[in-house]
Amino acid sequence: MDAIDRKILAVVQQDASLSVAEIGQRVGLSSTPCWKRLQRLEADGVITKRVAIIDPAKVGLGITVFVSVETGDHSQDWMAKFADTVGAMPEVMEFYRMAGDVDYMLRVVVHDMPGYDTFYKKLIATVPLKNVTSRFAMERIKSTTALPITP
Repeated sequence: MDAIDRKILAVVQQDASLSVAEIGQRVGLSSTPCWKRLQRLEADGVITKRVAIIDPAKVGLGITVFVSVETGDHSQDWMAKFADTVGAMPEVMEFYRMAGDVDYMLRVVVHDMPGYDTFYKKLIATVPLKNVTSRFAMERIKSTTALPITP
């Protein structure tokens, strides 16, 4: 990956709806070489998808919860079942296995507190858990999907 690929990635992270010609103009390429680079970046799995980013509050998903999970079971079977179950829950926006005092961290979005209570009950019914801690976001100060790619 060279500096032009990095410039292309920086541009499409800000606005993936731009035409190939516009992306090329911003990075100093004509349309055909720019299109070929975009195709290669997609084929190589660098660009995994192009999406629209929705404001959660404007679609009624006003509560963001960071959920930390501790488990007493670290077996492969337990981890696979937990990952499959939690990964299929639409409220879970991000799901990480962690190092340190917490085993898993989830970012969850729901409509309201009863919606979170329903989610929580589904979560604790999946597999045995040692501890579940919920932290409710009061205000979203920064949210970005753009990685800090430098040329």
